[in-house]
Amino acid sequence: MPDTSLLVQMTLMLMATGGFAGVLAGALGVGGGIVLVPSFFYVFTTLGYGGPQLMQVCLATSLATIIVTSLRSVLSHHKRGAVDWHILRGWTPGIAIGALAGVSVAANLSSTFLQALFGGLGVFIGLYLGFGRATWRLGSEMPKGVKRAILSPILGFLSVLMGIGGGSFGVPMMTLYNSPIHRAVATAAGFGMAIAVPSVIGFLFLDVAADNRPPFTVGAVNLVAFGVVIAMTLITAPLGVKLAHAMDGKLLKRVFAVFLTLVALNMLRKALGL
Repeated sequence: MPDTSLLVQMTLMLMATGGFAGVLAGALGVGGGIVLVPSFFYVFTTLGYGGPQLMQVCLATSLATIIVTSLRSVLSHHKRGAVDWHILRGWTPGIAIGALAGVSVAANLSSTFLQALFGGLGVFIGLYLGFGRATWRLGSEMPKGVKRAILSPILGFLSVLMGIGGGSFGVPMMTLYNSPIHRAVATAAGFGMAIAVPSVIGFLFLDVAADNRPPFTVGAVNLVAFGVVIAMTLITAPLGVKLAHAMDGKLLKRVFAVFLTLVALNMLRKALGL
């Protein structure tokens, strides 16, 4: 077992990360996973845990926290009338199906591949948000029918492979389909619930080798990291919601782009062994 001082340091780091993730979840509708996945990976490797399934533990634990942070964020945004419940209800079934498919695929991928995927997709999204123009549109309203039936599972599938909520893909997609940024952030927070609940249920049944998993891990979900992070995000998520509604939409989008790109580049660097 790691020494006590190291455990204390890691606990403090998880508390700080959880607090920051809560603000990010409320402000950007991303569920905090874009910060939590690389943070969990660093914490677990520092404590001496590794193996080919470590990223699965990071993804699963991140998604478990998203259940709570997304619910808290949605309720906070709902009080401000920002959530588009019609879109959320229509997209939830397809997103959940894609999330379950994502679990089955992620269970059979290596940690290195999942790191590279996280980094590559994160950089792509960050560059779009940073350099994309507000005038870009794919349509005047969110897709319905066959197009929604195709896009919603893809959103859930890719989100699970990155261990993130619906905001990282949902916010850009909704803005491309003419949704105001604040409404996109609020509604995408609800996408996180549709992604996290079915995927976490699946990850709880994943068999992770006992010698490679951190203590108190059930399936692929680490209960200690989950508990520490949730204790902080419950406090800070409403602060993020206030921040979101106080900021200019363009500035909010740029903040999202900077955070996402930096974190994704760091994960990609680690996957490439640089």
